[in-house]
Amino acid sequence: METSELMVWSCMLGGLLTMATVALADVLMNRSVASWRGLVFVLMLGSCAILMTSLPALWFPELPPSVLLTLKASLGPLCGALSLIYLGLWLGAAAEDRIVYYSLAWGATVLVGTAVLLAFWALNYEGERPEDVIEVAAVFSGGALLLALGVSVRAHALGDQLARWMVVACFFLAGMILGLYTYTLHPSWFGWQGMALTAFCTVAHFLVATALAVRRNRQNRQLLRLAGLAQGADPATGLPTGSVLLSKVDDAFWRGARMHGQCTVVCLHLHNLYELGESAGHRVDQQILTSITARIRRAVGFRCVVGLYHPRCFVVVISGIKHEELVERTVLRLRMVLSKPLSVVGLDETFHTFMPRYGMGVVTVHAASADPVAVVDEAERKSWENAGNAPPAAATAF
Repeated sequence: METSELMVWSCMLGGLLTMATVALADVLMNRSVASWRGLVFVLMLGSCAILMTSLPALWFPELPPSVLLTLKASLGPLCGALSLIYLGLWLGAAAEDRIVYYSLAWGATVLVGTAVLLAFWALNYEGERPEDVIEVAAVFSGGALLLALGVSVRAHALGDQLARWMVVACFFLAGMILGLYTYTLHPSWFGWQGMALTAFCTVAHFLVATALAVRRNRQNRQLLRLAGLAQGADPATGLPTGSVLLSKVDDAFWRGARMHGQCTVVCLHLHNLYELGESAGHRVDQQILTSITARIRRAVGFRCVVGLYHPRCFVVVISGIKHEELVERTVLRLRMVLSKPLSVVGLDETFHTFMPRYGMGVVTVHAASADPVAVVDEAERKSWENAGNAPPAAATAF
């Protein structure tokens, strides 16, 4: 093996190992199905790419030619099937486009069957040209590429904004497949420039595909977060709402009753939440809610129940109280953190200062005999009536 050849393939191997390390770190940190799919994708396609180079023969000189031929013949179509399955999951084809879904499903099935037949053929091959098996594998791998490219183009035409970058990834994949199979079948045709281009296309395909997978996973997590509103969670703050909030309040009262103590419900009604909407844009509302949620959590800690009764009313439940000083200190901390201004960014990218104007309602009851709904309603009514006790509002832009 020439020095230039060894250097190019070693650089490609280093890039693939880096991608595999990143995928493994993602698995260890997130432990999600998507992270496992990313790791399997990098390992399978990366192993196939390295197998088509001259590195395996250099590492394992005593490896039987039949075993090496079997791996080269079967792993390509298998990776093509895996890519089509993952592409269907990435596009959400099962729910959005039945034509694409069945095309990918049948394409992956055919490729898996082809890989099994090619492996059997390669193990029992007795001809003079083992390249015939590799050529058949190249044809089916190219077919998988064309199918993936067509599906990506169709997805872009149907409105998937990320699909156009998947088309770019398919072009890099085309350079990878063409270069690796050409090098395997006709190594004398390749100089170091061709090998360098093939290595670049290989690493670029993995980079683009991984970036697209991360982007789509982030979009899916955002959709799950927004969908959580129907399950009792506010999308901007993540706080429980509706029946979920009332069930948590009921649980807090039950814990207080077991401790033979009292429970205090504090409602904070943010009266001027929407004041900056006309001048700064409606995006600031979510920024304000997120900041106020963080301040409340910092003031009361993580043992108290914190929820959102409605978009302008926060609920804090302190259970198991045996000393009134605890409630007084908590209320004082809440007043301190809520009386400070906060900065938000408007649609025009300018900073605006928001001064909360709020009302606070505090209701303390015996946990064993209290009705959660009635107590929360009473605290919310008092918070509305006590709006004048809060600091005045002020809003400026700079």
